[in-house]
Amino acid sequence: MSFLPYQFSEHFAQQLDAQDPLASFRSRFHFPKVNGKAAIYFCGNSLGIQPKSVKDHLERELNNWADLAVDGHFHGEDAWYHVRKKSKPALAEIVGAHEHEVVAMNHLSVNLHLLMVSFYRPTKERYKIIVEAGAFPSDQYMLESQIKFHGLDPADALVELTPRPGEHTLRTEDILTEIKKQGDKLAMVNMAGLQYYTGQLFDMQAITAAAHEVGAVAGFDLAHAAGNAVLKLHDWDVDFATWCSYKYLNSGPGNISGIFVHERYAERPDLPRFAGWWGHDEDERFKMEKGFVPMFGADGWQLANNNVLALAAHQASLDIFQEAGMENLRAKSEKLTGYLEFLIREISGESGVLEIITPKNPAERGCQLSLLIHRGGKAVFDEFYKHGVVGDWRNPNVIRLAPTPLYNSFMDVFRFAQILEQSLEKFA
Repeated sequence: MSFLPYQFSEHFAQQLDAQDPLASFRSRFHFPKVNGKAAIYFCGNSLGIQPKSVKDHLERELNNWADLAVDGHFHGEDAWYHVRKKSKPALAEIVGAHEHEVVAMNHLSVNLHLLMVSFYRPTKERYKIIVEAGAFPSDQYMLESQIKFHGLDPADALVELTPRPGEHTLRTEDILTEIKKQGDKLAMVNMAGLQYYTGQLFDMQAITAAAHEVGAVAGFDLAHAAGNAVLKLHDWDVDFATWCSYKYLNSGPGNISGIFVHERYAERPDLPRFAGWWGHDEDERFKMEKGFVPMFGADGWQLANNNVLALAAHQASLDIFQEAGMENLRAKSEKLTGYLEFLIREISGESGVLEIITPKNPAERGCQLSLLIHRGGKAVFDEFYKHGVVGDWRNPNVIRLAPTPLYNSFMDVFRFAQILEQSLEKFA
């Protein structure tokens, strides 16, 4: 897919779609409607749209429940006792891991807390945590409460990294410098993989290496990175990570999360954790005896038995990801987001109305672009929503747009640009 330089024309956008090897995946999703018409949906960074196959996946499990009831745990297609295993191949591909390093379970904030139990082990000398300033509130609350749980003061223990004056995103060199500066005081780096507000994709490999060099661990919240960026968590030597499945992974509102735990911890029963019976050795589980023996790998962090209906909806999307391939999706994403960036800059020109605060380098972003709107504000956003564009508004004046390669087209981007131009003329 080579089609630079871009052009602001309908014919050009149609040509790009005609050349797109992933174009057919669009027809496998339900598009929401605005004013009775299919939306231009650029909000997959908040909630992905529904794969049409979800209904069949759910109905199969509902039929199993109806026909088998409790026997469904051990009989029938995809017996529930082992159902978590079905998602492992796709999850491993999406985050760049071995299958034993990943498992779908719980919700993201729950998983963050559970992983902190194991990996945040502060001492009198080594207790600090590095995080990006302005992290998503869930992460802020989690970190604050975990620090307080250990009897420490967040104002002292939490090191929040801010961009340089006049800049919107963090420089990798500044992150690495701060890690080295904290040195023996640093217990953990716990950042987003991709920052939800600015859309910046962090260099997780470099950050992890720097953390390990000073004796700290590195963990990432991949809510906005999983299914969006190419990840290689195992090769990058990341200690742990977690993500949600309802954004780019299109698995349904509030649906199941997943975790990654590097294989060096696969057989570490000595590692502190909050245990549950679904994390206990499954060959011995139904003996119902005292003495927790964790399963090998990430499975040993499970608590309760699997949410079968949640996993069914999740699997519908994961099947599509395996068919499309993350490398292919990423290649399209760079072109699609690049086209959106080109059109925004064409429309904005030298007016100063719009400022893209997401890094320009494709290696430092996913598919999201975050726009500072300096005139017109929410009125411009509301206007293009009336014309069928679903994006995301963040106070005080940021619009987040995420053209998603599985279901968005280049014509979506072109049509959005036309609507944006009209909205700016009206209100900015």
